[in-house]
Amino acid sequence: MTQAPKKVRLEWLDALRGFTMILVVANHVGAEAFEIPRGVSTSLQFLVLFRMPLFFFVSGFLAYKASQVWNLATFGQLVGKKLRVQIIPTVVFFLLSAMILSKDMWATIPNWLHIPTKGGFWFTLVLLYMFLIYYVFAYIESKLKVKSWIPITLLFIVSLVCYETCYLPKYFSWAFGWRGHPNDFMNDTSLIQVFQYFPFFIYGNIVHRYWEQAQKVMDSNWFYPIIVVVVIFAAMDTLKWHTLRMAWAIIPLTLARFILLTMVVMYFRNYQQYFTKFSVIGASLQYIGRRTLDIYLIHYLFLPDLPTIGAFFDKYRHNFVLDTLSTVVIALLVIGFCIITSNILRVSPFFRKWLFGRS
Repeated sequence: MTQAPKKVRLEWLDALRGFTMILVVANHVGAEAFEIPRGVSTSLQFLVLFRMPLFFFVSGFLAYKASQVWNLATFGQLVGKKLRVQIIPTVVFFLLSAMILSKDMWATIPNWLHIPTKGGFWFTLVLLYMFLIYYVFAYIESKLKVKSWIPITLLFIVSLVCYETCYLPKYFSWAFGWRGHPNDFMNDTSLIQVFQYFPFFIYGNIVHRYWEQAQKVMDSNWFYPIIVVVVIFAAMDTLKWHTLRMAWAIIPLTLARFILLTMVVMYFRNYQQYFTKFSVIGASLQYIGRRTLDIYLIHYLFLPDLPTIGAFFDKYRHNFVLDTLSTVVIALLVIGFCIITSNILRVSPFFRKWLFGRS
């Protein structure tokens, strides 16, 4: 009996996921450990444009599996696995963080539950929402008689419409609960974050679906120069100029997010020979990329308390290199402690399964 060929992993994609995890932790080091105001930190202002969109892009990219057979049994298995992997670890580390990091655990827990970021643990919850939405969509799509690009395109358009509501509070105050228009349901459920990031999840899914065509576009002579020019003006307007007002202001922000994450993907793909398991950088980033859930859940416990560094950058502004270097170096140390803690916990098969979703 012949065995099915083993699926080849895109090593550069694992490395990309590791790189994105470093950016996430570095952002938390700068914003929470150093307490650098976002308007002060040139590094945070720029990196925040694409770090989380990039994370959701990778998640959407990996969510698409061309060989997936969709029926009620597989649908139920996927949903059950996601619920176990996303909910149980999040609840455990949410409670653990509240116990360790707060002075009053019983006051902190309800406060965290009533804000969309959930004390920092919003990501796994929001990602769960996205996977559930996508699984329902993929199951329905599989039942269509004609296979077409239209359904996924319509879903992308709908996601963009929901995304738009987050940045036009004057017109969509019902959705924008965290800027002057309280909406307890949107905050308590973290659906605001789903609206903000779901387009990037679907974008990654579309790129994977049409990967051959996407690579041809990336390799064309005209694509990269054009997006570089566009993103310079889009990022400058978003971060500094602010020449567009009202409804139009969302355009440069959206362009900057989509183009910057695309450029990072193109970079890792173009230099993929440096991100294999046979190079130190590649192997390290891949290892971090395979432990993103562990690192995300644990890293809040190891963030230092160094507000004096934030005060330094507040006094001496526009230090992009020092700003980035200091946050990344501390982030790597934090990630190291997270991996050590993860490995200790993974000695137990019980913890490996229920805390980190590994059998």
